[in-house]
Amino acid sequence: MNAHHINKGGAAGPCCFVVFGANGDLTKRLLVPALYNLAATGLLPENFAIVGVVRRPMADDVFRQSLVDGLKQFATRPVDQAVADKLFACVTSVVAEVENPDSFRDLARHLEKVESARNTGGNRLFYLATPPSGFAPITRLLQEVGLSQEVEGGPWRRVIVEKPFGTDLASAQALNRQLLSVLSEDQIYRMDHYLGKETVQNIMILRFANGLFEPIWNRDHIDHVQISVAETVTVERRGAFYDATGALRDMVPNHLCQLLSLVAMEPPARYSANSVRSEKAEALAAITQYTPEQAILNSVRAQYGPGIIKDTPITAYRASQDVNPKSVTPTFTAIKFAIDNWRWAGVPFYLRTGKALAKRKTEVAIRFKDAPIAMFRDTALSGMGPNTLVLDIQPEEGITLHFNAKVPGPKIDLAGVGMDFKYKDYFEAAASTGYETLIYDCMIGDAMLFQRADGVEAGWAAVQPFLDAWANAGDRGLATYAAGSEGPAAAEVMLARDGRSWRPIA
Repeated sequence: MNAHHINKGGAAGPCCFVVFGANGDLTKRLLVPALYNLAATGLLPENFAIVGVVRRPMADDVFRQSLVDGLKQFATRPVDQAVADKLFACVTSVVAEVENPDSFRDLARHLEKVESARNTGGNRLFYLATPPSGFAPITRLLQEVGLSQEVEGGPWRRVIVEKPFGTDLASAQALNRQLLSVLSEDQIYRMDHYLGKETVQNIMILRFANGLFEPIWNRDHIDHVQISVAETVTVERRGAFYDATGALRDMVPNHLCQLLSLVAMEPPARYSANSVRSEKAEALAAITQYTPEQAILNSVRAQYGPGIIKDTPITAYRASQDVNPKSVTPTFTAIKFAIDNWRWAGVPFYLRTGKALAKRKTEVAIRFKDAPIAMFRDTALSGMGPNTLVLDIQPEEGITLHFNAKVPGPKIDLAGVGMDFKYKDYFEAAASTGYETLIYDCMIGDAMLFQRADGVEAGWAAVQPFLDAWANAGDRGLATYAAGSEGPAAAEVMLARDGRSWRPIA
């Protein structure tokens, strides 16, 4: 491990940004706009280079133009031509493919030339924007040709790995073993783009920087927690990928478990990557391991049928392109987790996610226990609502606190009201991709917003009982819901058994 001082806020130190899968959709849609935004705000180093690793020879000017076109199409803010020209002037491309190990020696020679010309000091950030099958062989070949080795006091070498990180617990453990055989944990940055969202980062600040919330953040005061990630999009043209993945694998062990861990974690000893990630992993490790019977009882899985979303007719999931007409892959899942520790014993965590739903919404809702209302027994309580703290993550970022107040007038009537905070109202934040913070943090060596091996495996361990139980159940218990709806009725039934109900999506 190379010792370094993390200086957050200024431009990152010199480095070379090497993208595998440089011709892919992720590079054009997200990485290039994010790099431009970092350049526009002065956070990219002066001595910087972008090397696109491609599978077929491509002239530098042709590759550069493809990135320019991507920025024009997907930029999140007006493009300053001078900033763009400076950014793209440092772009080159090189061929390297895992089927041809010798090509990685060509990559090494190319990097030496670029690093000398751009004076990047040998610091390298390898971004694996490739299918998961490429993660292990690429990192192995980088190690074999000496591109990823670090020596004490020498330049740093880091690797960003995109999701999905495994397809179940066993495959995630195997991938971790493969990566850790050629890289140290400090060199591996496992990407979950949700952690780049401002409201997600703000969960810890809300809890631990305010004396208001943390004293009541426990089983004595909280009734339950709901975490929802709802999408209006269908599987579109990704039927083959999605049918092999499904809602549970695609969203729960990563995005939803990351949100859960931030809500459930204990206060870290200090605001540092290792302290924070240790507490998050501990929270996930405390999730109760269900038997197959318990997993079926505490979960719902469903597929969307035909319906209408924003006046557009939607065909059923099973009728989608490249989807098995008899598929049992869920496009919606709802799960009830229990966390077996002192803080959360008896407090259920309800998670749900689905495609083709009524509205795009990601939120975390902390539902507090009801106040004793004996003193109001002679008044009208019909308008009384629950006390809920809602963290809105997308599409609009903000926080809302729901509480009860008296309705004006001579009668004692109560009504639920909301106290709203929206990021856009208080802070002038330019639109971003969500990748800016994550790329910048990797450049300066701050791993707090990236997953560690134990955290990844704890997330998969939490969902593995459901994967196993559903695989054995086949299509038994698989529900359906109309596209454009709130989801299957079975999800409401699951909460109704506990005397609770979901917050509306739309």
